[in-house]
Amino acid sequence: MNIVRIFKPALAVMAVLMVATGAANAASKEKIDWRTDKALAEFREDVKGADEVLAKAAGVLVFPSIKKAGIGIGGEYGEGALRIGGATAGYYSTASASIGFQLGAQSRRQIIVFLDPDALENFRYSDGWEVGVDASVTVITVGAGGAIDATQLNQPIVAFVFDSKGLMYNLSLEGSKISEIHDD
Repeated sequence: MNIVRIFKPALAVMAVLMVATGAANAASKEKIDWRTDKALAEFREDVKGADEVLAKAAGVLVFPSIKKAGIGIGGEYGEGALRIGGATAGYYSTASASIGFQLGAQSRRQIIVFLDPDALENFRYSDGWEVGVDASVTVITVGAGGAIDATQLNQPIVAFVFDSKGLMYNLSLEGSKISEIHDD
């Protein structure tokens, strides 16, 4: 009997539940801020040129940990904070579900940098912002000891993906829906 055939439905259900329950159990504002501070500090420490990019930003949306899992059917979920001028301006979640060739589990950090103030405003005043629908985002994967040339960034929105743990075939932000949480 094929073990993948046995566990595939269970893993698919787990991936969908991960997305669904994550949205219902949002972390506290303090916990999100702490994780965001840590992710930004490590980004600055580990990636040459990060300070220059962050200094040019109109706003920075930081997701300290996005968990993704799937076998054929997958899902991902993460929570983070939008920083404008170094201060938290809102709390957000990112979630997506996908069907297709994918296998594995992954944890990653993601920083979305709004280099254009109009792009930031469009994001802030949308009701659920979807990558690829509401805006195009240029994705840059940063490895250990990586470097960024801030002068080469000429897109209004750039996402940095780093600190991947685990193995997942399929890295895309397309279809990721970002929604505000903690709207109190």
